[in-house]
Formats: sequence, structure tokens, C-alpha cells
Amino acid sequence: MLLRDRIGRRMKLQDLHVLMTVVQAGSMAKAAAILSTGQPAISRSIAELEHAVGVRLLERNRQGVTPNEYGRALLDGGLAVFDELRQAVKRIEFIADPTAGEVRIGCNQAIMCGLVPIVFGQLRRKYPGITAHVTALTTATQRYRELRERKVDLVIGRMPGSVDDDIAAEGLFYDRMVVVTGSQNRWARRRKIELADLAEEPWSLPQLDSPFGSLIADAFRATGLKFPPKGVVFGPHQMFCTLVASDPFISIIPDSLLRFGRNLPPLKVLPVKLPVPPWPIGIMTLKSRAPSPVTQLFVGRIREAVRPQAKRTP
Repeated sequence: MLLRDRIGRRMKLQDLHVLMTVVQAGSMAKAAAILSTGQPAISRSIAELEHAVGVRLLERNRQGVTPNEYGRALLDGGLAVFDELRQAVKRIEFIADPTAGEVRIGCNQAIMCGLVPIVFGQLRRKYPGITAHVTALTTATQRYRELRERKVDLVIGRMPGSVDDDIAAEGLFYDRMVVVTGSQNRWARRRKIELADLAEEPWSLPQLDSPFGSLIADAFRATGLKFPPKGVVFGPHQMFCTLVASDPFISIIPDSLLRFGRNLPPLKVLPVKLPVPPWPIGIMTLKSRAPSPVTQLFVGRIREAVRPQAKRTP
């Protein structure tokens, strides 16, 4: 029997779903409990699937079951199949009700606090039933994994120097680091400041292991300053923006957060030149995945929101 006939007549989506559950659970007994069925039914689904493709898909051992080379190949295809079906259902739902739908976004904290709320707010005014799921992703490895596993529809963030072949990337604007403090801080009225002048000041900065934290560390070291400075407070953007506004703290944040963050406390940008070049911010998606109508709407709104920023030279 030809392969297309085996797929069309013998292979069942239910059996493929059972295989994915078995591999995820690590055993047929656990998969049976998850699917609220008996283990004989699980074994039968796996046997029928193996018969349909003509090869064994699982290796059985004392620890449970694991997919072999054939099983992993089918699982990769199965992940795409179920994702495409979900996307098709989303398109049907959007056709039936254009005011509803959902989009899953991966981004860093600065984008999460600045650009995403603006875009989602604009989109929701016209499409009040749209739902957004926002996940914090900081590294390129995390972003690629979430895209390939279809856990997010798009990623917004710093674009790496080279992008993997299966990832589509669209540049939006260039971001840069700025030194900020509260409007009442004694440094807020100075017109000329070197980073070294602020070395002994209280700092509030992002975590060292974050990409932005490493950029700040590079800036300090390139200026010949010790990093981290004494008495620094490390934490998320929301925390150090609050500290900077209410106490004599100084911080370094992305310029985009300052421009897009509408609910930030009053902050003053200090005239400090940092030895770190601007970096590109963009949208990344999976090339082989057709975007849902809501994802397309969201991307369109992002382009409109960043247009003034995009005109700024890096």
C-alpha cells in the first residue's frame, strides 16, 4: 500500500495523540491515566500506528518507553500536524467572530512592560474579545525552542547576529541603553556626567544572568569601573523603576521602555554616554508555521506602534 493510502486510511489522529501522550508521560500506564482509559487501549493504539507506518516506534525498557529514531520523526510531524489543526480552528473561529481569538507572545521584560501593553490595548479597542498570553523569554535558545515547539506565535526582542534557517526575522527598530534616575535626584540637573562619576552611587539593575545585565556589566568594565558596584539592588524592571523614582537610586534601562512604558514613574535621563552600541529589536516567527489572523493583526499593530521609533538612526 502506498504511503498516502497508509496515512489516509490507516493512520488515525487519535492514535498519534496517544503516541505523543505516551512519550510525554514516559509509560503506557501513566498515559492511560492521563487519557482516562485502560492500558490495553493505549497498547492497541500504538500497535495500530506502528502497523500503519510499517516500523516500530517505541523502545521499551525498565524505566518505561522512549521513542526510537522512527518514533521521533513521527512525533516531529505530529507536533506540526496538531498545531496546524489548532491554527485552522483558530481561523474558523475568527471568521465566525472577528472580535475574538488569541495570540501567544514571547518577549523580554522591557518589551513586556512597554511595547506589548500599548499594542494589545490598541488591538483590544477594536477586537475586545482577543486574548493575549505573554511569556518572558530572555535568551535566543529559549526563544527558538518556544517557537519550534509552537508554544508562542511570535517573539519580540533583541535579534541575534545570525538567525537560524527555520526562523523568519523582521527588524523593527534599534534600541539602546540610557542611564536614568528620579526627577528629584541631585544628578538630575547636571548637564555633563561620566559613568565614573556615578560609580559610588546606589544602583538598581537587572539580574546579572540576563542579556541586558551582561550589557551593563560590559559598559562598566569598558569604562574601567568595578562591576557590580557596591550596594546594588538586582531585580526586574518594575522594581528598579520604582526604586529609582522614590529613592536616590540610579539605573540603566532600554530606551524603548522609557518611550513605550506609559505607566512608568517620572524618570530623568542622565547625559551619560555608554560604550555599548545600539542593538536591533525585531519580530521572530517560525517559517513553516502559518500565522493566525490574530497574530497577523498583532504584528500589524506592532509595526504601526514602532514606526516613529524606527525612523531614529542607530
